[in-house]
Amino acid sequence: MSDYKLILPSMGEGVMEATVTNWLKSIGDKITEDESVVEIATDKVDSDVPTPVSGVLKEILIPVDGIAKVGEPIAIVSIDGVVEEEETIITEQDKQEVIVAAQTIEKDVETIKSETTVVSTDDKFYSPLVKSIAKEEGISQNELDQIVGSGKEGRVTKDDILNFVKNKGTQTAVSNTAVKQSVDVSKTSSAPSTPTIVNDGDEIIEMDRMRKLIAQNMLQAKQTAPHVTSFVEVDMTNIVLWRDKNKNEFAKKYGEKITFMPIFIEAVTKAIQDFPMINVSVDGDKIIKKKNINVGMAAALPSGNLIVPVIKNANQYNLAGLAKQVNDLASRSRANKLKPDEIQGGTYTITNIGTFGNILGTPIIPQPQVAILAVGAIVKKPAVIETPQGDMIAIRHKMYLSHAYDHRVVDGALGGMFVKRVAEYLEGFDMNTPI
Repeated sequence: MSDYKLILPSMGEGVMEATVTNWLKSIGDKITEDESVVEIATDKVDSDVPTPVSGVLKEILIPVDGIAKVGEPIAIVSIDGVVEEEETIITEQDKQEVIVAAQTIEKDVETIKSETTVVSTDDKFYSPLVKSIAKEEGISQNELDQIVGSGKEGRVTKDDILNFVKNKGTQTAVSNTAVKQSVDVSKTSSAPSTPTIVNDGDEIIEMDRMRKLIAQNMLQAKQTAPHVTSFVEVDMTNIVLWRDKNKNEFAKKYGEKITFMPIFIEAVTKAIQDFPMINVSVDGDKIIKKKNINVGMAAALPSGNLIVPVIKNANQYNLAGLAKQVNDLASRSRANKLKPDEIQGGTYTITNIGTFGNILGTPIIPQPQVAILAVGAIVKKPAVIETPQGDMIAIRHKMYLSHAYDHRVVDGALGGMFVKRVAEYLEGFDMNTPI
């Protein structure tokens, strides 16, 4: 019989493990080549693993909710297509191992019994094991009475007295009141300052896996990077008019709709090339300057969650190429069809809060990046414009850029100049740009 070990494949840079969420096949099921066998989940994205061989699923090595490492087997497939039941043979050695195990368990039970049997000395209770340790270590009754117990009703446990022995000479007696205060402080330090109250009629909704991951990542990002946000208002009139004029012809020529996002990405990649220290990450006290410009674009999912697919080497695409990348990633994001590698490796991120009618925002920087740009809603406003005849008031299409950056490595000058340069590229967009 020939067996094949189904390996968890590489899923992109930085992805070292995945959670098994669902086995699509059961033991004994027939599998054809390239058929999906198991569904897995990495950070923010779900995927499936196909088998490169045909056969019968013989063994599942990683159960549902189990963690699988990249490069390690997750299942065994019988290529011959037969799963035989193994004959159980009990050897003399097996019998001896069972006897030894039983004797060990019996000793453990006796030890547990001795620890749970308590005797009284005046107003405190000590188990025989604790008193035996105290005798062996030369601990007086007065010292024993000074030990603050962590067991039920303040009883001294084996660990308590061993810790006392370990720290003897430096340990001071702590009152039960002080211990209680310490416990209360430790509890409140990790709990919300205001308790959550659930009233009648309130609905309790369990976070799904993705929402839990987002919560963890956002908390980590805020705790890691000191955020600073700079704002710039941009005149988008030329871009709006150019898009209105060319969107139909663009769709006919390329089979793609042209949104504002490809134009935003193009401006950002140009600005990054002008200010490459925005395209970095932090590793301890080292700054890693990235060679590639990989732009992430935040996309809202039907579930209400958020995902950030990445356009690798975004600076190498023209406007039509960026439009194709943006539309493809956005479409597959909504359909939950992204590959793990397509949400990894971002070096800078753009989020379009204008989609929801928001004009300003203070986005959270996705780690390990050091900056993120939020583009707001494009709104018609009266504005003062300069003409050969002098200043005039006209209706213009205006938009705010919100640039959040990591103040550990990006100072206000760099963060402010970068977002200003993005605005300049957008305002300088040529109305005669060919499609």
